[in-house]
Amino acid sequence: MLLSIGCLLLGGAVGFFAGRMRGAGPGAGQPGGITVADLVQRVVLSSHSGLVLLDPEGDVLLHNPRAVELGLVRGPRPDERAWKAAQQVLARGTVVQVDLSPLGSIRHSGTGRQPAAVLGEVRPLGDGFTVVDADDESDTVRLEATRRDFVANVSHELKTPVGAVALLAEAVLDAADEPHEVRRFVTKILNESTRLGALVTELIALSRLEGAARLPELVTVDVDDVIADALARCRLAAESAGIEITVDAPSGLQVDGDATLLVTALSNLVDNAVSYSPPGSPVSVSRRLADGFVEIAVTDRGLGIDAQHQERVFERFFRVDPARSRATGGTGLGLAIVKHVAANHGGDVRLWSRPGTGSTFTLRVPACPPGLPTPVHGVDVGGVQ
Repeated sequence: MLLSIGCLLLGGAVGFFAGRMRGAGPGAGQPGGITVADLVQRVVLSSHSGLVLLDPEGDVLLHNPRAVELGLVRGPRPDERAWKAAQQVLARGTVVQVDLSPLGSIRHSGTGRQPAAVLGEVRPLGDGFTVVDADDESDTVRLEATRRDFVANVSHELKTPVGAVALLAEAVLDAADEPHEVRRFVTKILNESTRLGALVTELIALSRLEGAARLPELVTVDVDDVIADALARCRLAAESAGIEITVDAPSGLQVDGDATLLVTALSNLVDNAVSYSPPGSPVSVSRRLADGFVEIAVTDRGLGIDAQHQERVFERFFRVDPARSRATGGTGLGLAIVKHVAANHGGDVRLWSRPGTGSTFTLRVPACPPGLPTPVHGVDVGGVQ
């Protein structure tokens, strides 16, 4: 918020207005005929915060366009909540915090986004004048909500396998004299431990990716090698599910990036396709150069994803079918990791899906500068290569 300089200048403006109301002149003008009042108005109009100057009767003396975008003023009068806060300020002589979030229909801000949370404060300027200073805090509110949801989800996801391990360990003790039962329970303990380890590993990976900007040190990465390494990771899962993966021919495409992260992202997409495909159905992986981006597409013939869920599938722990995800051992973090790997490489990940038809996830990363070969058409390699 514009606190120090803004308040001093606004204080000068109040003096100017008050002096004018008393019949006093504003004082000597500045060089070029610019007065302090002119400068104050320029500062207010250029502020990124919503600023509103109120007189003792609650009328708006001065405001900027941002104040209108945030809904702080309605004609000559301020938002009723702002005026009530101003009255408290006049009575107490202290700063009052006020929630000015939109009620009912939400206005569009100058950035094109809808301000869901507008928070501000009203400060006394003397002689009965007050200033309302507010900002769009939507991103902060959303971030805090996301943080709370993340902590709650992590607690729940960790509690499930930890609780299962504890119960299974008790079952092993009770069945100590029955080797067959011991073996069965120990196998389940191993499965839950593996799931817990995978969850912790992905949480660590996601925490490193989320706060990172675009990768600072990039090296030239061969896309064909990334695909080969990712498919090698998924070989066992595909064979166990009876899924045949079709891959197009090597292309020679290259990107600037981190090979390990790209392999992780692509293997997550392939694992996801295998997990949600019926046994024996095909999964295909293809690559191409389009508009300066290398696009690696992973297509399955699974159940597909409803349109209402497509924007949320990249959220942490979001599952279209929680029961199926648990059955396949998914952590709910794979697609979130893909999204952040793509973003850190200056790219993105896109989804096309239709229920009953299948889905295509496309990882897009900026290609290396010109001189790249034209991709060739795909061929069926008859399984994971």
